[in-house]
Amino acid sequence: MNTRFFVILFLLLISCLFCHAQNWDIDILKEVNLHRDKALDYGFLFVTNWAAPLAYSVPVFLFLFSFINKNRSLRQKSIYVITATLIAALSTTIIKHIVNRKRPYVVYPFIQKIATGGSPSFPSGHTSDAFTMAASLSIAFPKWYVIVPSYAWAIAVGYSRMDLGVHYPSDVLASIILATFWAIITHYWFTKKKPFKQPGDASMDQQDR
Repeated sequence: MNTRFFVILFLLLISCLFCHAQNWDIDILKEVNLHRDKALDYGFLFVTNWAAPLAYSVPVFLFLFSFINKNRSLRQKSIYVITATLIAALSTTIIKHIVNRKRPYVVYPFIQKIATGGSPSFPSGHTSDAFTMAASLSIAFPKWYVIVPSYAWAIAVGYSRMDLGVHYPSDVLASIILATFWAIITHYWFTKKKPFKQPGDASMDQQDR
């Protein structure tokens, strides 16, 4: 698999978004931000503030739990999840400073900024964290009770960034694509170089029964 191909493809996607997205971008953001239910502001602030802590604490907890239960398979899966999340976070930060897109509330003063957002806007770091966690957990543990809550949380995080006025929809969309990309690429590397399951390990399927 040629990783460079996917990087170029993502950069082309960024170019397309900036060439064509500005009108629908701000129109959707206005609808979400200016017509939001303000009673939900504290709820979305909670969601957005816990995006990064949850994304990193879940794999760390799984890693510690794997030591307690002496489960090498679970240990490797937890390492995979945290690795994918860290790589996605690093690439998100790099792209942010390369693109250097201003936050929507800076360009459009009528957008109501409810949460913090100091770094460049594109892509969304919070959304990247949440969706990388959701995608990698879903790949490592393909059970409905992992997939459904993981993606429900990630969707809530992505929506919260628009609801709170700190990101364009295209910022969120790009982060979802980036997060999914790194979850898949990292999984490919782990399964090729460091298989999740090894002989003699207790599998997650056995633990689920």
